[in-house]
Amino acid sequence: MAQALDIGRWDLECEFNNTDHRTDLNGVDRLVVRRGQTFTVSLHLRSGPLEAMAFSLIVETGPCSSERTGTRAAFGLSGSVDETRWSASASCHDGQTISLSICSPPDAPIGRYSLTLDQGQTVCLGDFVLLFNPWCPRDVVYLDSEEKLREYVLSQDGIIYRGSYTYPTATPWNFGQFEYGILDACLRILDENPKYLRNPEEDCSGRRNPVYVSRVLSAMVNCNDDRGVLLGRWKDDYEGGVSPMSWRGSVEILRNWDSTSCQPVRYGQCWVFAAVGCSVSRALGIPCRVITNYLSAHDTNSNLVIERYVDENGQPVQRSKDMIWNYHCWIESWMTRPDLQPGYDGWQASDPTPQEKSEGVYCCGPIPLKAIKEGDLTFKYDAPFVFAEVNADVLTYMKHKDGRVEKIIGSTLVGQQISTKSVGSDRREDITHLYKYPEGSDEEREAFKKANHQNKLLQHGPEAGLDVKIKVSVEMKKGCDFDVFAVVTNKTPASKLCRLMFCSRATTYNGILGKDCGYKDLINLQVAAGEERRVPLRLNYCKYGLSITEDNLIRVAAFLTDYSNKEVTLAVRTVVLENPDIKIRILGEPKMNRKLAAEITLQNPLPDLLEDCCFSVEGANLTGGKTITEMLGSPVGPGEDAKVKVYFTPTRSGLRKLVVDFNSSKLSHVKGYRNVIIGK
Repeated sequence: MAQALDIGRWDLECEFNNTDHRTDLNGVDRLVVRRGQTFTVSLHLRSGPLEAMAFSLIVETGPCSSERTGTRAAFGLSGSVDETRWSASASCHDGQTISLSICSPPDAPIGRYSLTLDQGQTVCLGDFVLLFNPWCPRDVVYLDSEEKLREYVLSQDGIIYRGSYTYPTATPWNFGQFEYGILDACLRILDENPKYLRNPEEDCSGRRNPVYVSRVLSAMVNCNDDRGVLLGRWKDDYEGGVSPMSWRGSVEILRNWDSTSCQPVRYGQCWVFAAVGCSVSRALGIPCRVITNYLSAHDTNSNLVIERYVDENGQPVQRSKDMIWNYHCWIESWMTRPDLQPGYDGWQASDPTPQEKSEGVYCCGPIPLKAIKEGDLTFKYDAPFVFAEVNADVLTYMKHKDGRVEKIIGSTLVGQQISTKSVGSDRREDITHLYKYPEGSDEEREAFKKANHQNKLLQHGPEAGLDVKIKVSVEMKKGCDFDVFAVVTNKTPASKLCRLMFCSRATTYNGILGKDCGYKDLINLQVAAGEERRVPLRLNYCKYGLSITEDNLIRVAAFLTDYSNKEVTLAVRTVVLENPDIKIRILGEPKMNRKLAAEITLQNPLPDLLEDCCFSVEGANLTGGKTITEMLGSPVGPGEDAKVKVYFTPTRSGLRKLVVDFNSSKLSHVKGYRNVIIGK
């Protein structure tokens, strides 16, 4: 007859298991493992060996665990582990130590678990955290590329693209998913979601499915319906919080939310929502990346058309809530979709930025990219909204003073230069082809028709005899004066007399217009047959410097009226003002656990004095999960250098990013970074 084990102590072998499961970046002070993969527990006996062992193991997750929902399992020892279910085997090497090999099923719910040994009397062996396992072929988040796994799961820093589709700008970001306390904050997000509060048993069971988890995260990264992480604000008034431009990474945001009893962190905008969603997804084991869609449509009435209205002077008139954002960021998560018909696995788009409600909650996705590309809008979740973001048609109307509304010729497209960071480098990767066929191609139009759009809205009308485009200068640095150009082309055999209104206004990244930055009205512009006229508009810093927002964007519009036939053509372009470069010089040999210095320099490009100059520095495994702040003691004059030296101690070897943010009285949110290879 088998005897009860006389267990003196036990060891969850955290260092060995966490390293084997690629979770050691979370630390080795507790057990963090990935599902579908064996881990080891050692039992040290007071006496032994035993000829027969009779005990079972019990694992439980959630407050209401049950075998029915898959949140509880009791299992005995087998000759070998079965990687499709909870199972265990044992070996005894020295007569005093039993080594247990335990495996979870590849579809087990993720989350916190307790592990208990039952041999008539129970012994609680401890707690552990179970994550998704993209290295396991049986897990639905499996990704068959070690290089992509390093990028989309293990990488703690990256690049988020902003600016405009003609001038994408790279913003460094510290995702920091393995920094101290972040995994606990991510698990708390799951436990604070309303579905868990209503029915914890069903919610914990649902955590086996990355589709379910991604949808929960999409809702919980914003706080609109719940105790979520971030409060969004798209106005200049950030009282009670900080500008979204101030964030350099997700770590401070998640720690602030966790340490303040889930009070929403103020404030976020789309790239911040997306970045936090990416950090949480990677922390839980879902391969994830942030993408940027330039000229992103926000379709509020679900007709797949963005209606824009201007007055007789070409100025926007608010008649529709539809908008075109200069850019919009969301996330993509990698998974198979057994809930859909075959062929829709791979990248799935979801959006934590609160825009429109889905099933009564501010969330969006996940929806397969292939469904968007093919115009398959019957698939869950939120396919029509995402389709419109990248592929809506844009119709522009002029509202006359007498109330008449007239359709005019516009050239605005949506869904341009869809971008993400390349695998293994800081280069930009264009992934537009994953979302849509080439603009205007037969396949693209077919996908649009398939999306149940009306044929009459697809008629764009004859090509205009007069054409206007906007060209820009090679360099448009903040603090300088520069020209933008309206290029008017007469494609007809007759001379044309026309009116050109050429205006510029400050704008935010989501398309809200601000103050005037420069204006020109040429009432009698003569353009000869076949001629191209180039009309400059000077943008002076003394004027635009007082108008632009933190986004550094100016919207330039050229409004051309042909007197001969009253035909109106509108061209619009967004100009991105370049911030100065931040130069980062590493002093000394970068080694793990050795103090290192960085000299950081920025030259003042403005004709103004910069006061209250401050550099903020952070980096995953470089600055200990904290922000280093260095203030300058004196103002920095025009053309002078702002320079500081910061010290930090790297804690991990490998390629790391040192992220820098500069702020002052007149020049704010200048971002820079330096890749640093830390030796062992």
